[in-house]
Amino acid sequence: MTESPSTPSGPGRPKDLAKREAILKAAQVLFLSNGYEGSSMDAIAAEAGVSKLTLYSHFKDKEALFGEAVKITCETRLPRKLFVLEDGCLISQVLLDIGHAFQALVNSPESIGLHRVMVAMASQNPALSRMFFDVGPQRLLLDLEQLLIQANQRGMLSVDQPMRAAEHFCSLIKGAEHFRLLIGYAEMSESEEADKHVQDCVALFIRAYGGAKITAG
Repeated sequence: MTESPSTPSGPGRPKDLAKREAILKAAQVLFLSNGYEGSSMDAIAAEAGVSKLTLYSHFKDKEALFGEAVKITCETRLPRKLFVLEDGCLISQVLLDIGHAFQALVNSPESIGLHRVMVAMASQNPALSRMFFDVGPQRLLLDLEQLLIQANQRGMLSVDQPMRAAEHFCSLIKGAEHFRLLIGYAEMSESEEADKHVQDCVALFIRAYGGAKITAG
């Protein structure tokens, strides 16, 4: 029996959107707990409480589902509005906001688990690794690159190579803690220590690339 297109039924979100979100949440849970190869589309459909027909109506295959799960996670934790230079804004505060959001994302248990999955998959499925980088880290770098181009044009910073500067910024924020978390060497830093790390990184970045002095808030 073929399922008919979903339509809104009363207040709340349309059924198809709710099912899509359920599928993405189920995919995240299973990919992190069972790995990519250990998570079948059948298992994801069962976890989401939807039929396989519904699952495939939203995502053509497991790779597409995995890519969308990564993309949605990044867009939720690092929304595009963070990379907009409003009139009268301080570049230091913009970078602080991005730095805090990026640190919270990259050091989160979900992100650490996902990175471990990708390291395990690197030699088995390099195409998947490239797709992961393109929809996740690369999108962040491109957004940050565009922000730095605008900051350079407005005289807020002096950035000759914005992509390289974007990579510098992300590397500073990740620091050594990210690697310690990846290998299970230590627990995540307390919020006060994490905040201080971001402030130090932004101050260092601004000293390297010029512009207004940082005002931590």
